Amino acid sequence: MRAIVAVIDKRGERSASRRVVEMLEVFRCGGAEAFGVGTSKDLDVKSSLENLQCSEAQAAVGQAFFKVMPWDEPQPTFTDGAALVFNGRVYNPPEPIDFRKEFEGAKLEDGAKSIIGKFEGGFAFAIANSDNIVLGRDSIGLYPLYYSENGDLFAAASERKALWRLGFDEVKSFPPGCMAVVDSRGIKMEGVKPLGDVCLTLMSMEEAAEKLKNLIECSVRERVWKLNKVAVAFSGGLDSSIIAALAQQFDVEVHLIHVTMNKHSEREQAEGLIGTRMNLRLYGEEDVENALPKVLWSVEEPDPIKVAIGIPIFWAAEEAARLGFRVMMAGQGADELFGGYMRYLSTYISYGKEKAQRSMAADIMNMHRDNFERDVKVCLPHNVELRLPYAARNIVDFAMELPIEMKIDPSGNGLRKIILRRAAEKAGLSVQIVNRPKRAIQYSTGVDKALKKLAKKEGLTLSGFIQKVFQTLKSQFINEGDVKVGV
Repeated sequence: MRAIVAVIDKRGERSASRRVVEMLEVFRCGGAEAFGVGTSKDLDVKSSLENLQCSEAQAAVGQAFFKVMPWDEPQPTFTDGAALVFNGRVYNPPEPIDFRKEFEGAKLEDGAKSIIGKFEGGFAFAIANSDNIVLGRDSIGLYPLYYSENGDLFAAASERKALWRLGFDEVKSFPPGCMAVVDSRGIKMEGVKPLGDVCLTLMSMEEAAEKLKNLIECSVRERVWKLNKVAVAFSGGLDSSIIAALAQQFDVEVHLIHVTMNKHSEREQAEGLIGTRMNLRLYGEEDVENALPKVLWSVEEPDPIKVAIGIPIFWAAEEAARLGFRVMMAGQGADELFGGYMRYLSTYISYGKEKAQRSMAADIMNMHRDNFERDVKVCLPHNVELRLPYAARNIVDFAMELPIEMKIDPSGNGLRKIILRRAAEKAGLSVQIVNRPKRAIQYSTGVDKALKKLAKKEGLTLSGFIQKVFQTLKSQFINEGDVKVGV
């Protein structure tokens, strides 16, 4: 539903509402259908920022709204004398949720804990009370939430650029599964449902594969509930193939979106999925150059790997939007959960399984920062909502409980994602797809090579080139108040 922001004036002055409107200016050109601002006293929602009217207050929240599901409504809403903004989606129960019920007869922080602990999905929220704000984020960290502060203000937003607008430079990612109360004295953070250590599960490979298949099936079902059609970002590999195959079991029209710079065998594999519509879009080097500033401005950091991965996802969302889709599913998270990266195998062989397990666990704990924040944000310019079936809490917990031997075979064949391949077999996928080796999307699409070629033309390393483009964009934003990269 696009973006949320929140501000508290730590000096006790009543400047928060106008600061919220200032932050919302960042989303003016993002296709928002409405804007809202709220305090503990009143709230207002309008189709344009110019018409927003809200009383000045020490604490305020705001939203830039874009409708995806029929029941989505502009915010803020009142809850127990406070203003609430919520960004994201809840999958259990699979129905519109009235979060105000979580605050009935309870303190605001207890209601916030209830939302984080009870509901499965990807979301972030902020609540403005008279003299504090309450923040929360889902346990996996699917939806971005950032925060920063100085001597005068504390602010939070679903995109860094909204904080940059207020002059903040040092921005932190709000930890998943946590709740925070912020007032003039500072921030009090509390873990509610964080990821943590789990005990290894003892079961056979067949039992584990069957359970995993059922968990993924349930997650896909929850994410296509009430949809007539859904797009699937299709890389041609195992992860997205499972999602596409399982989605077809439900009453939803599935379209595969495959983007690449060159023709690959993935198209033929995709068309082998019975009843699945395939949409292939080919791009050239000029398209990479054109997409680069847009993706960098969405990713909001000069990370070459994130940009190289983000461009194909940006293209997939662009194609999905062109075809009329509001929701796109993708296979992100599977590599971290089930041992898909070559570095896990290399660590296993060189240093043993304990170190490989620690490496995988660390990556799982940082999926929100390294992957999900990037992926959700690069879809936003096209107003496409990204849904990630593998990033369901019960799947993440189950994956963390599995012994590494169910994920990686360090013997001669070096097979990875073993358990996921067995689950794919049980889901009825072809041997060709089940046994397909992983290829990173930035290499399989040719984007990494194209970016390096652009950097070479400038006489720079890829890292130096990305840094230069990013700093140009950020300087334009700081000096001119806006960045015109288009969509």
